[in-house]
Amino acid sequence: MLIRSSRTRTFSAAAASAGLLAGLGLGGLGLGGLANAVPASGEPRVDCAGIPADAPLQEVFGAASRRAGVPEPVLLAVSYMESRWDSHDGRPSTDGGYGRMHLTDVDLPDARDAKGDGSDEPDPQAAALHTIDRATDLTGLDPSRLRTDTAANICAGAALLADHQRGLGYAVGTDTAAGAWYGAVARYSGSGEHAAARRFADQVFAVISDGEARRTDSGDRVRLAANAAVRPQRGQLAELDLRHASSEEQVDCPPRLGCEWIPAPYEWYGEPDPRAYGNHDVADRPRDMDIDYIVIHNTETSYDNTIDLVTNPRYVSWQYSLRSSDGHIAQHVTPDDVAWHAGNWYVNMHSIGLEHEGWAAQNGEWFTEAMYQTSATLVRHLARRHGVPLDRAHVIGHDQVPGILPAYVRGMHWDTGPFWDWEHYFDLLGAPLDRSGGADSVVPQAAGSEVVRVVPGYEGNSQPMTGCSTDGDALTPVPCADDRANFLYLRKSPSHDAELVDDIGLHPEDGQSTTHVSDIGARAAAGHEFVVAGRQGDWTKVWYLGNEAWFHDPDGSDTVPVRGTQLVVPRAGRDSVPVYGRAYPEESSYPDEIPYQTVAPLQYSIEAGQAYVVGDARIQTDYYYAKTYDDSLPGDHTQVVGDDRYYQIWFGHRMAYVRAADVDLVSAAALR
Repeated sequence: MLIRSSRTRTFSAAAASAGLLAGLGLGGLGLGGLANAVPASGEPRVDCAGIPADAPLQEVFGAASRRAGVPEPVLLAVSYMESRWDSHDGRPSTDGGYGRMHLTDVDLPDARDAKGDGSDEPDPQAAALHTIDRATDLTGLDPSRLRTDTAANICAGAALLADHQRGLGYAVGTDTAAGAWYGAVARYSGSGEHAAARRFADQVFAVISDGEARRTDSGDRVRLAANAAVRPQRGQLAELDLRHASSEEQVDCPPRLGCEWIPAPYEWYGEPDPRAYGNHDVADRPRDMDIDYIVIHNTETSYDNTIDLVTNPRYVSWQYSLRSSDGHIAQHVTPDDVAWHAGNWYVNMHSIGLEHEGWAAQNGEWFTEAMYQTSATLVRHLARRHGVPLDRAHVIGHDQVPGILPAYVRGMHWDTGPFWDWEHYFDLLGAPLDRSGGADSVVPQAAGSEVVRVVPGYEGNSQPMTGCSTDGDALTPVPCADDRANFLYLRKSPSHDAELVDDIGLHPEDGQSTTHVSDIGARAAAGHEFVVAGRQGDWTKVWYLGNEAWFHDPDGSDTVPVRGTQLVVPRAGRDSVPVYGRAYPEESSYPDEIPYQTVAPLQYSIEAGQAYVVGDARIQTDYYYAKTYDDSLPGDHTQVVGDDRYYQIWFGHRMAYVRAADVDLVSAAALR
């Protein structure tokens, strides 16, 4: 999570307009086929007026498909990629698009000189910002209706797809081959960049191939049956006159994502002080330090401001930024080097950071399907290349990163927040969280021996929260969504009326956790793993932050059993053992020229009789000493490696580390 800025983008078309050209990948580019903005003389309009606004959503897609002459799977898949079939109650999306078909209607700051070249002619790229205008021409419907009427919006989107198909000279009709609509789908993306348009079209056709089904924000169930036989005609892309971005040797990214290189500066700015440099450290990972984690952040500011920040040598850094509108990726730091992003130097040493455009308190509206999909594609690539396991102990949210010392716990960040859909994300990663940890059928074991993973679902998971807002500074409060969340609350006893469990690190005054959107003190998030300490009715008791905690789990519906895991328990004879926020070496490992880095326990402990799941038993105990720009200090840019051993454990909402000397490593079966 980045700092909040006064240059935030609010959830409105007016505020989105300033960055939309960049968001669509159109800045400074020719539109190719998008110049097809005026209807041919005498061209028949699509009759969208007669589709009942209150018809079931699945039927609306079918009717719109028939009236516009677009194969229904193509229409459904385009809408899924644009909105996941949600309407957002008639509000514009993060980049000024309305409705389930993302019809755009935004104005440039200076519509008559958008190129910045002194011309007083309207920029043709503005067509991509006003697809509602084109949809009005094609349907005869008023723009206000296209923004708010679901049936009109879907039908108008279908009309636009058919218009693109005709403009390319291809046949229109519901009986045409879905694969023959590849070029029209790419054009619907609104992008003038070859990689971005191709990526959108490939994502749409992947949805057609794999199928999708979900309940939308209006409560409708929509289903697109899988059809792996569809063969997209990718050769059509050559007819769109799209710009090819230049390749960059530094980019570590799957070629089809079209990532760009915008370097974070490694720069000395404070002569004569050798410590005045930024905004990352050179290293030689993984030769010197393992890469164990991929940290998922959100920016708390706009994409444009994100780029401004990461290119400032006096600020911090991260490896990748992802744009909300289309999932576009910019890389800033190579994985070899250490970026300053996690607020925990040990985690920085061993991680790659991805910043996703958006605000955590805005009900998930910024987390678009395009961004989820490109992010997952990138993470799969990075995980394969660097040996990072695809699980929630290694692909983590910024909110899972522990404070390095007790005084730092309260100030740690809480992004990506409660509205990042971890279960959907891990489905895209090809590592579903709801998959049981063992191949055998699992028989419930005795309390204290069963391990479960939390999988509460996202849509329809009602967890009351307060403090949501329509801007990054929480100046405009709005109700938090009551039908989506990625976590379960943990309580002191098995009742919905019971108090939430305490977190003395986040709430040092009284420990009491709250339901504020930013308060992670009593949350078991999707993918977190726990040792079951007991059950009572529909409630499951687990160990959490050194205490008993209960979450609602009727018939085990919000968890899956996990087999083959290792646990830690306090070593025999110990009443309690400390937990830590980093795994630094013991003092004797440091050479004289490198100062010892204190390893102090956090304000929590593991009590005798408790057990916690191990997330990683192969922790590298080390410290990378990098303090100056020019290696002027003795021992600078040196990795100190210790003999002391640590384990990473699932402890609370955040992960923690324990010394191997303090605990015993056991199997779940050993606790029976």
